[in-house]
Amino acid sequence: MDHVLKLQSSLDALFGSGVSKYLPKDIEMTFSRKTGRIRTVIHKGKLLCTLRIDGGLAISPYFAQILLRSKVFRENCVEINKDAAPFVQDGRSVFCKHVVKCGKNVRISGDTPVLFKNKVIAVGRAVLSYEMISDFDRGVAVKVRDSLKSRKEEKEL
Repeated sequence: MDHVLKLQSSLDALFGSGVSKYLPKDIEMTFSRKTGRIRTVIHKGKLLCTLRIDGGLAISPYFAQILLRSKVFRENCVEINKDAAPFVQDGRSVFCKHVVKCGKNVRISGDTPVLFKNKVIAVGRAVLSYEMISDFDRGVAVKVRDSLKSRKEEKEL
């Protein structure tokens, strides 16, 4: 199977049909020496995503910003208020009370981009589903894995 086609199929399965058409054309892939599987996907020197063993994708904030052009992809995102934005940008978790808008495709353990003013400031794993995040006023909604602040520190080192 073609590796780009496999990546496109994974994107469509995880984030909604049609999201894969926003995948950049000039991507580079690194592969595992032992298994031959795709490890990372890179575009213009920036990491787009890594493939997990379970078939999931760990997307970067840069790639989430590219995919944000798709309306279907927005249903996988969580938007937060201005009080929580600086903390989430530093890599802290998103709490239910700070969520302003939650997409209907947010699932437990799903990769979830965190938005503030239509910009992706972090990416993490949802702890709760769409219904639960909308209903609850306390507790963690998204556990942040990668944020804008952590990316800037990598560039400086």
